[in-house]
Amino acid sequence: MEKYRHFSVASYMYAYYGAEATDEQIRQGMETYLRCLPLSKVYVENHRAQTDIPVQRLKEIRAAIESYGVKVSGGITSTVLVDGIQKPSLFDTFCFSDPAHRKEYLRIVREAAEAFDEIILDDFYFTSCRCEMCIAAKGNRSWKDFRQEQMKEFSQEIVEEAHRVHPGLNFIIKYPNWYESHQATGYNPGIQKDIFDMIYTGTETREPFYAAQHLQRYASYSEVRLMENAALGRNGGGWIDLGGSGDNISRFLEQAEFTFLGGARELTLFNFPSLLGSPALPAMDPVLRRTDAFLDQAGHPAGTAVWEPFGAEGEDQLCSYLGMCGLQLEMSPEFPENAPAVLLTQRAACMPDAVEKLEACVRGGGKAIVTTGFLHETWDRGIQDMTSVRLTHRHAMGDRYMVDMCDFDYGMIRYGRGAEKVMFEVLDYKTNATWADVLMLSGEDNFPVLTEDFYGKGRLLVLNVPENFADLYKLPAEVIAALNKQISAGQPFYLASEPKWSLLAYNNETFCLHSFRPMLSCAKIVVRGACKGIQDLETGMVYRDSLPLPGPHKRQDGALSRTEEPEYVFEIPSAPGKSTYLKVIR
Repeated sequence: MEKYRHFSVASYMYAYYGAEATDEQIRQGMETYLRCLPLSKVYVENHRAQTDIPVQRLKEIRAAIESYGVKVSGGITSTVLVDGIQKPSLFDTFCFSDPAHRKEYLRIVREAAEAFDEIILDDFYFTSCRCEMCIAAKGNRSWKDFRQEQMKEFSQEIVEEAHRVHPGLNFIIKYPNWYESHQATGYNPGIQKDIFDMIYTGTETREPFYAAQHLQRYASYSEVRLMENAALGRNGGGWIDLGGSGDNISRFLEQAEFTFLGGARELTLFNFPSLLGSPALPAMDPVLRRTDAFLDQAGHPAGTAVWEPFGAEGEDQLCSYLGMCGLQLEMSPEFPENAPAVLLTQRAACMPDAVEKLEACVRGGGKAIVTTGFLHETWDRGIQDMTSVRLTHRHAMGDRYMVDMCDFDYGMIRYGRGAEKVMFEVLDYKTNATWADVLMLSGEDNFPVLTEDFYGKGRLLVLNVPENFADLYKLPAEVIAALNKQISAGQPFYLASEPKWSLLAYNNETFCLHSFRPMLSCAKIVVRGACKGIQDLETGMVYRDSLPLPGPHKRQDGALSRTEEPEYVFEIPSAPGKSTYLKVIR
């Protein structure tokens, strides 16, 4: 079977299967895989919980797989019982304060390094232990600081040991999809990326609400972008499993597609035996062939810059919710200097120089959008000098909205009604010191959803985030259009439709439009600047019919109007769960 041009696919064989499977069963499994897709690699696990596979058997499994021309690497899942004693930790992960646990881990690493040229750590390489040893070792430090320092030190030790046993070995740390919680369990990609030879990214998104992780499906794309920007050229790929897709394999296939659209070069399927009888395996190749063909024409992923420092906390997964409303986002652990627009959530506020960077960006002519979470965290750090918006700690609910087309400058008001009432924090602001671009109406009052201030040469906007992030999906198209227009400054197009669409955009004006809507729907794409249409890159069809949006006019007694490129709105139909690959034609 012909290999993919832009990426490769691997499978992960966990130790429970490898310890019991015969060579014949492994060969049958390989033949099943290779009938379905061009498998390039298998990660063979040597340890999980209380199961170990001896080095000699690992070498035999490796030989059986390599006979098919497929590469073989090692894997480790960091769960254990030492001497039958259960530690006070979730999933029986290792205790790095216990000398017996450290000794056992080093043994496992040595054996894997003896059998393989490459090792990947499954994402159970975290610590949540609170045994007496850990409590004593922690001292007066926070659990976050203690665990990150401890795992930094132990990571250095196991990497050195692996390289001692096998010079030139490629040691990979795979990070879980729950990136917003890494710091609480010892993970620190900002440091560990320079200890391990490579990193890897969990891109499984689960079912969005019947699971505790709050993972929205956009995260299969955005988490790759974050990790790609964290370790340029050293993010090995993405990792998905069937969890949360039992009722709909389209979710599993979508995770694979989004992982590669985000720039991953390899995708690992967990796990080898569970996929052998699944309809997801034969369904995957046609999806990946489409993705591969689109990447022939796509540029580099692009979007509004989002500052996501490692170790940050607050407004967890908010960017994934915004991405499900059509925002094109480019997440990075570094502050995005010179970006046309930057979005700062509560997570960015953890950095001591966050307000200083924000102030310099806006004052120098940039456009910044901060969330209410960021405003809360930085209120006593100088941000109050940039806006008249004030926190009240009161809340209001409503389902009607007024969009003041201030940014369009043609004195027009639009109204929209949401699916249900949404609760926002009440923000106080001073009329004509600050302007409200979007307001929620409730009774005979209204409350800002989006405000803007001039500051220096630039503009600062405050985005009032609903108390329940999922309530973003209840906002009407008029509000989504206004928010996306403002936040997408500098991008060539934006979504002006109701939520549950994603735009995965590239720097050559190609993009993937993906529908999460429950029925056949039309997305409204607003293109900035003159264009001849939007072309479907698969069918060649060009959508030429467009509606020009009114251009800027002088507001009332103002002396000048803002300059702005003309805008044209196109309607693009798409079916539920379908990706449409498109390009703006200039």
